[in-house]
Amino acid sequence: MDFLKMAEDIKEELVNLRRDFHSNPELDFELYRTSEKIKSFLSKEGIEYEETAKTGICGIIRGGKEGKTVAIRGDMDALPIEEKNHASYCSKEAGKMHACGHDAHTTILLGVAKLLNSIKGELKGNVKLFFEPAEETTGGAQIMIKEGVLENPRVDAIIGLHVDENIKVNEIGVKKGVFNAASNPFTIKIKGKGGHGAHPDATIDPIVIACNVVNTLQTIVSRELKPTSPRVLTIGSIHGGTAENIIPEEVVLKGTIRTMTLEEREYVKKRLVEVTEGIVKSMRGSAEIEIHDSYPCLYNDDKILEFLKSSAKKVIGEDKINILEYPSMGVESFAFFSLERPSAFYFLGCRNEEKGIIHPAHNSLFDIDEACLPIGVAIQCETAVNILNNLV
Repeated sequence: MDFLKMAEDIKEELVNLRRDFHSNPELDFELYRTSEKIKSFLSKEGIEYEETAKTGICGIIRGGKEGKTVAIRGDMDALPIEEKNHASYCSKEAGKMHACGHDAHTTILLGVAKLLNSIKGELKGNVKLFFEPAEETTGGAQIMIKEGVLENPRVDAIIGLHVDENIKVNEIGVKKGVFNAASNPFTIKIKGKGGHGAHPDATIDPIVIACNVVNTLQTIVSRELKPTSPRVLTIGSIHGGTAENIIPEEVVLKGTIRTMTLEEREYVKKRLVEVTEGIVKSMRGSAEIEIHDSYPCLYNDDKILEFLKSSAKKVIGEDKINILEYPSMGVESFAFFSLERPSAFYFLGCRNEEKGIIHPAHNSLFDIDEACLPIGVAIQCETAVNILNNLV
């Protein structure tokens, strides 16, 4: 089966779909137009589906032969960014933009649905299609899992992709083991005693305390953990004070922790509390600390990853498969799926310097080379069939 040729034959349809999604971005779980367009497409193709996670969709293609069930995930939501591109398909929605490529992910999954459904009689097993909302916020994956998308029939493996502006179009990036970091956003509210800036002795200065906290927290990463594993502790927001001669009563710090293992995740969380409370208490202040568990680490299963690599080799050639040395410090809600079932996730190249497609994700100038669309469709189809035919 030449899935690349089949995908190239529907490239115009794919491009039109992607541009429509790009022009009409929606955020979070409020994906009403996007969801309706997907459901209309599936209905036209004769693919059954059910609604999940408010505006999410789980489609299913039932193969003509008994076998396993593989799921393929595509996320749908955009970002609250004002687009600055000047293409004909730019966002029509003020302050909203597909600046992370989810329009491409949704389009690729629809292309996969069309092609695999056209050969469903030959499929040895079933294919589920996960259209996930709210990947950029709280993650629709958690809700989809709770609502049973991994059952009836039970999913045996899951694959997913993300377009990547650092990888050339017609290439992909893969990595064994941990692919994305876990995330823990946190807020630290440091309370002191306000007063006149000319009389600091009569105050407990939360700004000075906050400076000590910010500096010392960095030693958790630099001096308490082995330097062979990447991790990040970033303070991204500091708010306190109203005037140059007033010492405020409180300062609020906000930041994020990124780690690669469950053990390190728990250790850094524990030490953040201990270090902060120790410093604040020693400087006569008090602190309120909130640490939230956001997305977990995304783990690639060795066996499913090998199915992916062999499939990609068939579609684009082994020389176009980049073996990534380091995991991404970014987070990805596909991680929730990867904790439930053997999974493989990879980067699909969308960079084209000649076309000026070089801008990073989450940027107002982000775009993709649409030549990546049929490539993504072909690799996903080939991998799904490979898994169904060979997973024991």
